[in-house]
Amino acid sequence: MLEKTFGLHFFLKQSQNQNDDMFIYLKITVDGQSKEMSTKRKCEAAKWNSQTGRAIGNKESIKELNNFLEVLDHKVYQAKRQLIESNKEVSAKAIKDILTGNYDKRRTILEIFRHHNDQMKALEGKDYARGTIGRYEISFGHTKAFMKWQYGSDEDIDIRNLDHEFISQYSFWLKTVRNCNHNSTVKYLANFKKIVLICVKNGWLPADPFAKFKMTKKKVERTALTEAELRKLEMKDFDNSRLDAVRDIFIFSCYTGLAYVDVQKLKRSDIRYGQDKKFWLFVVRQKTSAPSRIPLLLPAQQILVKYRDHPKCSDTGMALPVLTNQCMNTYLKEIAGCCGIKTELTFHIARHTFATTVTLNNGVPIETVSKMLGHADIKQTQHYAKMQDYKVSKDMLLLEESLLERGRLGQQEPEEDIELPVQIY
Repeated sequence: MLEKTFGLHFFLKQSQNQNDDMFIYLKITVDGQSKEMSTKRKCEAAKWNSQTGRAIGNKESIKELNNFLEVLDHKVYQAKRQLIESNKEVSAKAIKDILTGNYDKRRTILEIFRHHNDQMKALEGKDYARGTIGRYEISFGHTKAFMKWQYGSDEDIDIRNLDHEFISQYSFWLKTVRNCNHNSTVKYLANFKKIVLICVKNGWLPADPFAKFKMTKKKVERTALTEAELRKLEMKDFDNSRLDAVRDIFIFSCYTGLAYVDVQKLKRSDIRYGQDKKFWLFVVRQKTSAPSRIPLLLPAQQILVKYRDHPKCSDTGMALPVLTNQCMNTYLKEIAGCCGIKTELTFHIARHTFATTVTLNNGVPIETVSKMLGHADIKQTQHYAKMQDYKVSKDMLLLEESLLERGRLGQQEPEEDIELPVQIY
């Protein structure tokens, strides 16, 4: 679309030292929007014609100056024509950028990604949690590795090479070379999409290459331990002290809903009396930086007491002797085998168990559970709220008793017990 109005004008601007010659500036106006830029040349005020925007006189230096301004004038119109022929928006800023060499500045994918991550790092603890920054660093590494695989070189790629095929190949690489599942692939692509949208919003990319690319996650059935499985874990005796400690820390998470990283950094000072004069956990979630207050159930309190004198706790002020995430998960697999539990034990399972088996299935309102889990939105909690069959059965029995009391299942009580068949069908 062509501009409605266009103009350019050379004028003088006073320098800091009023005794010096004045700088000559160029003002470009498109549709009422103006941009100014210095020509890097000077002229005496007495030798300047403000109407024509040129110097006055016949000296060779004056002629040379006016010739320079004519060439610059011509370059402005060339820049305007370049934008029109490239089907780009004609604006004062775009013309100025072409004249100053900023318009065609080469911007590369990894350069922009790195700048984004560096800014996130600078805002750690303010706008971004450490976990979020870590995920973008992983995404940066994946993007870099994919580009080397795709192009056979460590060289960065111009962002203008981003297109639908690039995204499709990146998705293919994540699923095959990196062996990511569908939802993990979508998460990494979503991180990369944020970088792409920065380019689009800044006008560095004419269109979003993700526009026609589907990024829908598959629904995942979240798993939690049943009450019987949780009891098995609690009652199991281990001869190995490390297995015993890992089991206890996992159980602690089942009764508090804390993620691994939050248990790892839990300090004794985070355990304080609440308004009810009972022990509570006062923590800030590592992942979201959201505050979470959790009343300590008796099994969790007993575990804290058990490790009160453990050297790793008494020397550091930490609440529990937590190992690395890799070690914990390795031991949890062994523990599951010892207890005959087929579910793969992870700290995500412990958090789900707290949300489902320990709280929701025992009548704790979902709003309360959401608060303890540190969720900003109750929709997050609903993902954990998988109601187990025995909870449904329990609720329906209560309903049945209520209906019987009100006589809604029949006009009168049966004279004798009805013997139900062993099988309905």
